[in-house]
Amino acid sequence: MAFQSSGLSKVKDSFTQKIFLGNEPNAELIAILTVYFVQGILGLSRLAVSFFLKDELLLSPVEVSALLGIVFLPWMIKPVFGFISDGLPIFGYRRRPYLILSGVLGTASWMSLATIVHTSWAATLAIALSSLSVAMSDVIVDSLVVERARGESQAKAGSLQSLCWGASAIGGLITAYFSGLLLQYFTTRTVFGITALFPLIVSGVAWLIAESPVSQDTNETNQTNPLPIKHQLKQLRQAITQKTIWLPTAFVFIWQATPNAESAFFYFSTNELHFEPEFLGRVNLVTSFASLAGVWIFQRFLKSIPFRVIFAWSTVLSSLLGMTTLLLVTHTNRLLGIDDHWFSLGDSLILTVMGKIAFMQVMVLAARLCPSGVEATLFALLMSVFNSAGTVSQALGALLTYWLGITSTNFESLWLLVVITNLSTLLPLPFINWLPAAEKQTETPKDGEQAFLPDLMSELVLREPESKIVE
Repeated sequence: MAFQSSGLSKVKDSFTQKIFLGNEPNAELIAILTVYFVQGILGLSRLAVSFFLKDELLLSPVEVSALLGIVFLPWMIKPVFGFISDGLPIFGYRRRPYLILSGVLGTASWMSLATIVHTSWAATLAIALSSLSVAMSDVIVDSLVVERARGESQAKAGSLQSLCWGASAIGGLITAYFSGLLLQYFTTRTVFGITALFPLIVSGVAWLIAESPVSQDTNETNQTNPLPIKHQLKQLRQAITQKTIWLPTAFVFIWQATPNAESAFFYFSTNELHFEPEFLGRVNLVTSFASLAGVWIFQRFLKSIPFRVIFAWSTVLSSLLGMTTLLLVTHTNRLLGIDDHWFSLGDSLILTVMGKIAFMQVMVLAARLCPSGVEATLFALLMSVFNSAGTVSQALGALLTYWLGITSTNFESLWLLVVITNLSTLLPLPFINWLPAAEKQTETPKDGEQAFLPDLMSELVLREPESKIVE
């Protein structure tokens, strides 16, 4: 019996280390991972939304870019959800009720798209509400991850973030191909109806969150009690006024805010290259695999690489590889004997891996900045900077698309849009020194400096004014 017990213990330990990266697989962790998993599964509707806007509402590339910028707004105001969650508990709970509400809101928004939405304004509102649902649940699970990440040892640094984003990637992987395959046989509205089922899973697993009513913890530390709004604002002001925080945050904003050509390229892929939804589902499948690979590569090989090195190399290589899209938009790949489909798949795979590696670095740094009691608020504030930059990117892309006269049928200037958007990704490089230097990355703060930050932040936040942390 002792031998059998020892064997089971070894199997359990091995399972915990290899599957959960050393994190104890309790009910709350399963709930957290399930929320991230559902976020990945919601990619099922991605292609349906694009085709719905293009074919049923007859919107132009410029209009789609503008609409996507609007529906991304909930991700820009994530700090508001953080304030509400940290400072306004429902029936004494700060996390669980908000997860339940987010799931209900998500289901309602997708059901409206499946049934009653027939105009661009109604579509914008419905998609924005679905975005609000995911943003709200993301704030809650991010705060739970931050609370756990604060207790990680140096050896496990970043493991929980990698695990969470891995769960999201797996969810996206499962539904990636089906996002296109379903459109071959069903309408976009049917796909929206199927998607509406998944947010309810978030409402269900919310009951697994281990949380005590704050009214019963009045004698405990502020880690379980909500802080007064005034105190939250004071801590946030202390954080965001430090150069060790806002300089690298500004760098990441510039890095993410450069214009993109995604909407115009979608129209080119479907109207010019005549890619079918089923093939675009394959592309999503490849990018989901690539996203998961990026998480694994970061966790296995790159989590100790200096920030400047990660961002510099990923920026330069992404810009160079992005230029290969010129071969596709000018049909030069055909002269080289490379089919449009294969060319598109390979390009998506490489760029996605590099993008995920850079983003994982951002996530780990952001999580380490959050003081106890305002985890949701500060982390959401940092991430909203990243998301706001995404909205700026969409707006600049729409503006360039309009100036260049690119429409749903005219792609003569698409090559120029590709050149401009790829060269613009190099703009952050002159500011690379805003990120922490390698030799300063493990220094500890001076006594009394940044005392409100978690202890482990000493590994990531530097003492000197010219150094900083990224988000």
